[in-house]
Amino acid sequence: MAGVDVGGGGGKRKSLDSEINMIPMIDLLMVTISFLLITAVWTHMARINADAQVPGPPRPDVEQEKVEPEKQLHVMMQGDEKFVLVWKQGSTTVDSIDVPRKDVVTTEGALTIVRFPDLAAKVESEWKAKGQHSNATDRKLDQAILHTDNKTEFRYIIGVIDAIYQTHRDISLGSKTEKLPAFNITFAVN
Repeated sequence: MAGVDVGGGGGKRKSLDSEINMIPMIDLLMVTISFLLITAVWTHMARINADAQVPGPPRPDVEQEKVEPEKQLHVMMQGDEKFVLVWKQGSTTVDSIDVPRKDVVTTEGALTIVRFPDLAAKVESEWKAKGQHSNATDRKLDQAILHTDNKTEFRYIIGVIDAIYQTHRDISLGSKTEKLPAFNITFAVN
């Protein structure tokens, strides 16, 4: 065991050497390190891949090249009757399509799952006609922006996201080609 000399013991007095038990201190350090490692893993796993694309004025000190803005698909949840698919290029509306809303609700155990097969089919046909990134060597994804309000239930939002993600395209990943979703989805809440 580790011992510490606390001085004294001079003359005729008894020695004041005492031992400090190091085992509780080592235990405390081990517990602290384990909590640190576990917390670091949890904070990494709890992150959501979010991209805040906030428009703003260009920086005056950097020369801006004139690039035509890419088309974006805006999926608007318009009440209980329909979805509106709007293709925009910058602030210009290129095309607008109404899709009737037909909820297909299924129950799997305790879960209630909502699907929108008509929306998925229309998004896929629209992407094939107007999507910009369809070449297998182009790794960039088309952008889809989901517009909804604060009252929309979570299961309906997930159903719309699933419908948009059903559109797949081939992407070349080195020596192999895989089918991956064609869209990257962001949210706009009213």
